[in-house]
Amino acid sequence: MSELEVTQDGAVLTVLFNRPEARNAMTFAMYEGLEEACARADAEESVRVLVLRGAGGRAFVAGTDIAQFLAFGEGDFTSGDDGIAYEARIERVVNRLEDVTVPTVAAVEGACVGGGLALAAACDLRVATASSRFGVPIARTLGNCLSMNSYSLLVHHLGPGRTLDMLLRAKLLSAADAAAAGFVGEVVPDGELDPALTSLVETLLGHAPLSMKAAGQAVARLRRATLPDGDDLVREVFGSADFRAGVRAFVDRGQVSWTGR
Repeated sequence: MSELEVTQDGAVLTVLFNRPEARNAMTFAMYEGLEEACARADAEESVRVLVLRGAGGRAFVAGTDIAQFLAFGEGDFTSGDDGIAYEARIERVVNRLEDVTVPTVAAVEGACVGGGLALAAACDLRVATASSRFGVPIARTLGNCLSMNSYSLLVHHLGPGRTLDMLLRAKLLSAADAAAAGFVGEVVPDGELDPALTSLVETLLGHAPLSMKAAGQAVARLRRATLPDGDDLVREVFGSADFRAGVRAFVDRGQVSWTGR
């Protein structure tokens, strides 16, 4: 069974993140598969809606698979070059998802954190179950940072105050909090995601495609119009001893003492 399954049912193309044993943490191959699904959604006229969801009921996507970070810095860890390349990859995938010309829906059940939050934020609409949680707790876990593009997505949806509160306190927002912030458009009881998603998709299929395309693309262009460079921040953080220690502690289920170096 594939870690990322892409299926079409009528006019709906669905991407299923299918690593339930790892709470659907994304491998680099899964990110590539998502890009390919975005291209398919744009290329095939039969596709009218793109849906993203996670398998297993415990998570939408619980970030990137941390084991992949163990190879960072082979040769010169302190350069931060691997971090620059990684965040550039995430930015490319996120922007490709944001640029899809049909409506995109993130159907969230469970944890939607780290890279998963960025993917959900890049979708046009989000529907979530009541027990879902949203956040980027990296100040407590890995000690890394995001790209300027990902920070922009969070500020765009949550505002600077709520974004900083979430990031600095490394806290997870409840589905109700995410809805109050305007990030989630609809919260449904646990176990009722499928009928809510079906209803939402039916609504989208009944609306004018070009009107919805224009709305989605306009909002994406507005967000990215004045995006500054942030590679200096990524290079410093991913090249730090703290990040290396954070990754090792996460993989080994240990503790880390942050040094600021």
